[in-house]
Amino acid sequence: MIKENIHQPVEVIYKKVDSCPLRDQHFTFFQMVYVISGTGELSINGNRLAYQAGNLLLLTPSDYHNFEIASTSEFLLIRFSSAYVKEYRWKGIDHIECLLYYSTHLSGCILQNKSDEIHVKAIVDSLLHEINHDDVYNQDLIMHFINALIVIAARNISKIRPASVKANADKRVLDIINHIQNNIYCPQHLKASFIAEKFGLSGTYLGSYFKNQCGEAMQHYISNYKLRLIEHRLNFSDMRINEIVEEFGFSDESHLNKFFKSHKGMSMSAFRAVRAEA
Repeated sequence: MIKENIHQPVEVIYKKVDSCPLRDQHFTFFQMVYVISGTGELSINGNRLAYQAGNLLLLTPSDYHNFEIASTSEFLLIRFSSAYVKEYRWKGIDHIECLLYYSTHLSGCILQNKSDEIHVKAIVDSLLHEINHDDVYNQDLIMHFINALIVIAARNISKIRPASVKANADKRVLDIINHIQNNIYCPQHLKASFIAEKFGLSGTYLGSYFKNQCGEAMQHYISNYKLRLIEHRLNFSDMRINEIVEEFGFSDESHLNKFFKSHKGMSMSAFRAVRAEA
């Protein structure tokens, strides 16, 4: 497997290819792929899906992938680090990083809003113009366009229900899931009593309601979601354990290690060491 890094927080690359030169690539960053033209298949984490012009695809740092080019394809690649997403001061989306990581569960084009397809094409055209014409304030415009694409991606991902949620699930459980994702770093807001009161449910009913709608216990969903983000920290950042403790609101390192080991069967330091050797 080929691991690839980026050397700056954000990169924009145009490519026109007849074949994929590399196989089983594994990034340490996010990559949005806009298909300008061409057809083929993207193999991502062992799943194959067709792509065509107008698709916006998102690869997370945990994905391994390769493209099968059926006809000459043009791509605009927008690459950005997890640190960039986390540290940028987004106005209304505190959990944008969580939304982007959630895309690993999705297949194919992430655009759910038809109107956003028009926005994305216009932004891509503007990016292509800027990277091909050196002009005053060029880099500032490029960064604004990239941020717009990230927000559009997050907005569309937020509208896709988790795979475990039943097709006929009501809106309230989707609001609860959104609340969990939005507050994953705040343990007080993840307590059953807090969620029950916020969404007008009794504390005794909340558990059975969530499980009936989603097919799994609410605490199980919260733990798995939190665990996935912690794994990303260990795999793709140099954050110290005590920094992760503070970020996710654990009482101390022992508490966090106990939580992690109960799910993964090894300590966080051992997990990081294994990944480093891979």
